[in-house]
Amino acid sequence: MVLDLRALTLQAKGRLIGFPGRPLMMGVVNVTPDSFSDGGRYLDVEAAVTHAIQLVEEGADLLDIGAESTRPGADPVDEAEELRRAIPVVTAVARAVTVPISIDTSKASVAQAALEAGAVLVNDVTALRGDPAMTEVIARTGAGIVLMHMQGTPRTMQQVPHYEDVIGEVAAFFEERIRFATTHGIVQRQIVLDPGIGFGKLLVHNLTLLARLQRFACLGCPLLVGVSRKAFLGQLVDRPVQERQWATAAAVAMAVERGAGILRVHDVRAMKEVMQVTVAISQETTLSMKAQHA
Repeated sequence: MVLDLRALTLQAKGRLIGFPGRPLMMGVVNVTPDSFSDGGRYLDVEAAVTHAIQLVEEGADLLDIGAESTRPGADPVDEAEELRRAIPVVTAVARAVTVPISIDTSKASVAQAALEAGAVLVNDVTALRGDPAMTEVIARTGAGIVLMHMQGTPRTMQQVPHYEDVIGEVAAFFEERIRFATTHGIVQRQIVLDPGIGFGKLLVHNLTLLARLQRFACLGCPLLVGVSRKAFLGQLVDRPVQERQWATAAAVAMAVERGAGILRVHDVRAMKEVMQVTVAISQETTLSMKAQHA
């Protein structure tokens, strides 16, 4: 089963975000000195805004702004510093573009400030487990919320992660988090699910999650998939971060074919073309199969 994206609508504050029969492209704007891919490049507000505008021109449907690195081994950033980095950028980007903005944070105070500054979606790697106040912020504002699976914390998540059944365990986690959210005032159409590729996963776990992504379609929420330039691709092709575009393209194509609803990427123009070709082939395959059985 692959989720019909056209049947989905994501509620994000006052906006309703539709899926035009294809995945949405989420461009990454990291306002951090230490992100694994582009740390330090967009710390300046002007540089971040210029980059955000470029991503939209390349075809980004959404922008994800983050001010705390969640790479493996990363140390947490205190609230004041995350606010100092993130909010001026969210404010300036919201004035410069019309696409929906996501704030990548697990802190309720940062989420609240970003939502007031123009963001409409919160990308929480802790899936509402990191800050008890986050749930109330999402319920009260009606913001979209990305619930991501992660075993451990960014500092510890790659210290020998273990699963008996990674698909079953991630599915059970999603089911529990959806129940938690919806019993605390969040409606299901606010929710996006992210299997957390690279977050407390070994190579085999990442590959299995991508190969069987359609297993999560029955949960009825859009799936966000972030594979861009990640370490598991480096393991497969033995390339440094900046040379993983082709490996990323292959993983993006497979995620599209298996039902991803949002693709979080650094190279928007290239990955949008990968997505467009994959969607065209998948749609033609579906039409051909229907014709054969007519």
